Amino acid sequence: MQAINTTQTHQPSSPDSNPFLTIEGVTKIYPTANGPRVVLDGINLSVQEGEFICVIGHSGCGKSTLLNMVSGFNQPTEGQVRLQNRVITGPGPDRMMVFQNYCLLPWMSVFENVYTAVDAVFPQKAEAEKRAIVKEHLAMVGLLEAADKRPGQISGGMKQRVAIARALSIRPQVLILDEPFGALDAITKEELQEELLKIWRDHRVTVLMITHDIDEALFMADRLVMMTNGPAAKIGEILEIPFPRPRIRTRIMEDPQYYDLRNYALDFLYNKFAHDDAAE
Repeated sequence: MQAINTTQTHQPSSPDSNPFLTIEGVTKIYPTANGPRVVLDGINLSVQEGEFICVIGHSGCGKSTLLNMVSGFNQPTEGQVRLQNRVITGPGPDRMMVFQNYCLLPWMSVFENVYTAVDAVFPQKAEAEKRAIVKEHLAMVGLLEAADKRPGQISGGMKQRVAIARALSIRPQVLILDEPFGALDAITKEELQEELLKIWRDHRVTVLMITHDIDEALFMADRLVMMTNGPAAKIGEILEIPFPRPRIRTRIMEDPQYYDLRNYALDFLYNKFAHDDAAE
């Protein structure tokens, strides 16, 4: 097991490659009635193209704030977030976010929810091509037969599949996931984890995912970014996840390294940085 202190930017494993996504000196401060509130303090992180990064930490540590700055929904008070050396100043189709609560339009069918995104990003494409893109991505998540149903007629797991299909249908460079499986039952959660990893392997999109589930992070991530508590949260450590891909869940859980990593992460969260009831 390798724990990396990340007060400095993580160095890419490939010395001749430039970071795909760079978070450099990012601090976020909100004004309050009691004075400035520092949410994030000096965050540095480099992500290579095609990496799968999980971010973990207690509520109040600014995980969502950090990913919102990657998505462009929020801006740093200090520092920069860059994608391929371009400073991120707002949302864009090169970055797509999937939330825990799905964010589907309830009056539209599954097909229409995905089509709306494709049509907005690719208005110049022919109608037949846009519909083909929608069908391709619904098939990718196993929902082609549910294309005419509305969100209220499908399960939570199916709704999340729609949200993932919609996000991927616009061909983003970065997929940002904010606890996407947190509201699902254990069996559905594991099924969607497997599906997401298959899609990621096939398309090599760069993934940033917030999770509270250490087992999920160890199964899915290349690296696990562990945040210190807020306010003024930092990246405390980064764990390199050593298991080769493709990963088989049962095989990983038989590996002694799995429990070393799991116990290390648990110790970080519940001993070094025990929850202090801060509100995110």
